[in-house]
Amino acid sequence: MSDNLPLMPKATAVWLVENTALTFDQISSFCGLHPLEVKGIADGDVGAGIRGRNPMLNHELTREEIQKAEEDSTYQLKLTKRTVVVPEKKRSAPRYTPVSRRQDRPNAILWLVRNHPEISDAQISRLVGTTKPTIVSIREKTHWNYSNLKPVDPVSLGLSSQIDLDAAVQKGSKRRAKMQPPEPTGATLKPASETVAPQGPSILDQPMTPKEDEKAPDAASVFAGFSSDEEDEKKD
Repeated sequence: MSDNLPLMPKATAVWLVENTALTFDQISSFCGLHPLEVKGIADGDVGAGIRGRNPMLNHELTREEIQKAEEDSTYQLKLTKRTVVVPEKKRSAPRYTPVSRRQDRPNAILWLVRNHPEISDAQISRLVGTTKPTIVSIREKTHWNYSNLKPVDPVSLGLSSQIDLDAAVQKGSKRRAKMQPPEPTGATLKPASETVAPQGPSILDQPMTPKEDEKAPDAASVFAGFSSDEEDEKKD
């Protein structure tokens, strides 16, 4: 978890959306989320079932800092220096899920697939303690009970902690950002007006003038030919 972010970014964003007049950009910058994700929280499309976390009670923000940001929409919230460091848990094996809650895992998987496509199958497997074939069947809608599944936040089901979920989202977002191709910065194609040479007047627009050797003979030369033929007959 970055020292520049609250301990539970998404839960903190839920609280700030519900209890302050901060803009989506201010909340997203403070919590390390995308502005559209914050908008989804405000619309109820993202973070359903997540309990808001008051950053003032956890000494991550002060009331004065929030009021200052509410009065100036360009002001960026500053995280209060953290005095307690929570070590990250490293777990290679899938999370153990109690038998009584295992039936809820498909609902949690469906929620993760719909709301956090940036999270990989391996991360989902560790979060809720499931197998990759189960995740693939839900992604492809081939799960035997898919028609009866309902997306439910794994935190509210007790299958995952909010800290682990936020960490998985941040890790998945970073991985997706690295995989996206960079935007082209080179020269673009020039317009046709700059690449096509200007054309002269069409040959169809030019007046038709007969060539010297194709000019029509005059009447005098035609009758001269007839007269010469009659003289040849008299001579015969």
